[in-house]
Amino acid sequence: MHIREILRQSKPTFSFEFFPARTEASAEELYQTIRDLEPLHPSFVSITYGAGGGTRELTHQLVTRIRETTGIPPIPHLTCVGHTKNEIEQILQRYAALGVCNILALRGDPPRQQKEYDWSQGDFRHAADLVRFIREFNESGQHPLGGFGIGVAGFPEGHPDTPNRLQEMDHLKAKCDEGADYICTQLFFDNHDFFDFRDRCALAGVNIPIIAGIMPVTSLSSMKRMAELAAGARYPAKLLRALSRAQDDAQAVEKVGIHYAAQQCSELLDGGVDGLHFYTLNKSNATKEIYQSLGMSVTA
Repeated sequence: MHIREILRQSKPTFSFEFFPARTEASAEELYQTIRDLEPLHPSFVSITYGAGGGTRELTHQLVTRIRETTGIPPIPHLTCVGHTKNEIEQILQRYAALGVCNILALRGDPPRQQKEYDWSQGDFRHAADLVRFIREFNESGQHPLGGFGIGVAGFPEGHPDTPNRLQEMDHLKAKCDEGADYICTQLFFDNHDFFDFRDRCALAGVNIPIIAGIMPVTSLSSMKRMAELAAGARYPAKLLRALSRAQDDAQAVEKVGIHYAAQQCSELLDGGVDGLHFYTLNKSNATKEIYQSLGMSVTA
C-alpha cells in the first residue's frame, strides 16, 4: 500500500523501526519481536540500511521476509553513500518486483572508518538527489503497482551537519519539492522541538505529513548510544532527574524511560501529530507498554 493511502486511512499512524540482524540466531530473535508487535497493527515498519550500504543484502532479506510472512507494509531505508545510479536502479527494481510500495530516502552516513569520506565517490550527494531519482524511476513506469511512496528524514533538534537552521530548512524543502510524500523525524525528547519544527515546516511551505520519531530510554547504556547515533540528542533536565533517581536499578531506569516516552506520545497525540514512529532497537517490551499506557488495544 502506498504511504499516501496509509496516511489517509490511519491518522495518526503508528509504526516501528528495526535494523537487520547479522547472525541467524539474532535474526530469529528479531523476527519474534516483529511477531510480538504485529498484534499492535502497525501502519508500517521501516528497515534500516547500514552505513555505506553495509547491510544492503540483510536489509533486503528482512524486507522480503516481512513482506511474504506478515500483513505489515515494510519500508526499506535507502541511502546515497557510495552508490551509483545503476546500483540504486537495480535495488529499486528488486523492491518493485517484490511488491514493496515505499522507500525512505536518506543521505546516510559513510562507514565509520572513512572519517574524511569523499562524497564524489557516488552519484548522489544529497538526499534530494536520491528522491529525484526515485521519482524519475516512478515516472518511467517500471514499478508494477505505479511507483514508490517516498519518505525523507527531518531533524527537530537540528541537522548535525547544518548548524544554520535556515539553511537546514532549505535542504528539507528541496527534498520535499523533489517528490517526498512524508517526513519521519529523528528521535527527540522535548516535544517543544517537534512542534517548533512542524511550525517552521509550515512557514517554509512544507505541507506533507510529519511523523514523530520516538525512542524510549530503556537503559543508561542505550541512552549513551542514542546520543551518539542521533549526533547529540538533547536530554531534558526533567528526564535526567528521573533517571538519576533510578540510579543503578536497571528495571527502574526502564520504567522511567517508558513512562517519559508515554507522556511524550500522549502530548504529541493531543497536539495532532500525523504519526508516531518507534525506534525499537529490535525489542518489543517498551513499545507494547507505551501502547497500553495510551489506552490502545492489543489483539492476539
